[in-house]
Amino acid sequence: MLKGKRIGFGLTGSHCTYEEVLPQIAKLVESGAEVVPIVSYTLQSTDTRFGKATEWVEKIEQLTNQKLIGSIVEAEPLGPKYPLDCMVIAPLTGNSLSKLANALTDSPVLMAAKATMRNLKPVVIALSTNDGLGLNGSNIMKLMATKNIYFVPFGQDAPFKKPNSLVADMTKIKDTVIEALNGRQIQPILIENYG
Repeated sequence: MLKGKRIGFGLTGSHCTYEEVLPQIAKLVESGAEVVPIVSYTLQSTDTRFGKATEWVEKIEQLTNQKLIGSIVEAEPLGPKYPLDCMVIAPLTGNSLSKLANALTDSPVLMAAKATMRNLKPVVIALSTNDGLGLNGSNIMKLMATKNIYFVPFGQDAPFKKPNSLVADMTKIKDTVIEALNGRQIQPILIENYG
């Protein structure tokens, strides 16, 4: 199903979810897809308790066997010159979510998404935001009503400690991509996502 497909994979600054996301990149590669890695400036430059930026970059490039796209200039040709069959953004932070919903393009990941939308191809997003049920709730609904945007199933990850927080089930990325390539939103979108 994914063999020969060219899939962009964008990662934004939710550092705590990278460990969950990287195995999903591997699954896409194992399925025969060409995975084009695109990362935000935050991932490239921020060391956290979850790992050093250089280590994440190295892991992503090893997984995909490709040099990552790390600037807006490098991402722009994904529209006219080197189009993608599908663009995944996992994790998608609240910050990048609000920008995507309001047509702001200030990072490589958002430029790649814009380029893919321009070509009328699917963009799959996997949320990781502390304000999904807060100020960003309206942006989620805006994107849900947008053609060619598909959501990886998501739910509250810590409803009693962080009641506005939403996180996608990253294990469902591949299945969401397959459905999106067929013009369908995987169901259910809203899931129970906490222990």
